Amino acid sequence: MAMNRIQFQPGLSLSEFNKLYGNESQCEEVLEKMRWPSGFQCPKCQNDSHCIVWHGATKTFQCNSCHTQTTLTAGTIFHATKLPLTIWCQAMYLMTQSKNIISAMELMRTLGIGYCAAWRIKHKLMQVMREREDQTVLSGRIELDDAYLGGEENGGIVGRGSENKIPFVAAVETNEQGHPRRAVFSKVQSFSSDELASWAVRHVSPHSIVVSDGLPCFRAVTAAGCDHQPHVVGKGRKSTSMGYFNWVNTILGNLKTAIAGTCHAFDFEKYADRYLAEVQYCFNRRFDMRSIFPRLLYTAAHTGKRPEAWLRMAELQS
Repeated sequence: MAMNRIQFQPGLSLSEFNKLYGNESQCEEVLEKMRWPSGFQCPKCQNDSHCIVWHGATKTFQCNSCHTQTTLTAGTIFHATKLPLTIWCQAMYLMTQSKNIISAMELMRTLGIGYCAAWRIKHKLMQVMREREDQTVLSGRIELDDAYLGGEENGGIVGRGSENKIPFVAAVETNEQGHPRRAVFSKVQSFSSDELASWAVRHVSPHSIVVSDGLPCFRAVTAAGCDHQPHVVGKGRKSTSMGYFNWVNTILGNLKTAIAGTCHAFDFEKYADRYLAEVQYCFNRRFDMRSIFPRLLYTAAHTGKRPEAWLRMAELQS
């Protein structure tokens, strides 16, 4: 069997990471260039003329026009953090270079910080991934399936309709050679025609070919101007045995293994969107493992502050 060069690519080694981001000044310098590629720009008036003011050990940028003061992390996902940027960068490295996802508990132990701090870092970075992945639009040939997170309750319904399962749409775009390119995993309230039509308008490009197992609500993807090709599974047959759904089933299996094997207890109803986005973000950037970390750092620098109280109100953000 030929080597899968995507899986065996070297990525960003730990020694390279430490060389580039090993101390606080290095992390600050990289973050400053990512936040202001053309030099400092005042967040209030967009003027670029400024001076540096020191408040103890804190470097502050002061606009020469409106005199607004701002720090490097103010107004970003790192807003008001008391942790050094090296800790944030180490967390991003671990979250982007691991084959499976990493739990807040493991971040706590690896980074040597408290659990609450590890939880905040984990959820803030997952939120960055989620907001970035909300913009993903698939095109071409797309394999579509219904999926669920969570297990059955004792005496409850098994499979579709289970009270303890969170439904989500799984879609995988394939190229002309039939290989997977990108994926979208989206939590939905239910598998209704209205939900699927709304999902398709956001995430499917017009004229795409959407292949599904014939679940009635999937017909609604035509609202996005695409062609729906159902392949009904039928009684006594599983979609896993049909080549039409090879990649969506394979990737779904990997996703569920990654989540179930790492996160043994989290609120599926409240935080499913973020955990799905973490897997989606890394999967869609797997072709260049070296670039995933700096790309996440850049996106984090351009994502606004997301305080813990806001993060814990996730059910109100869906």
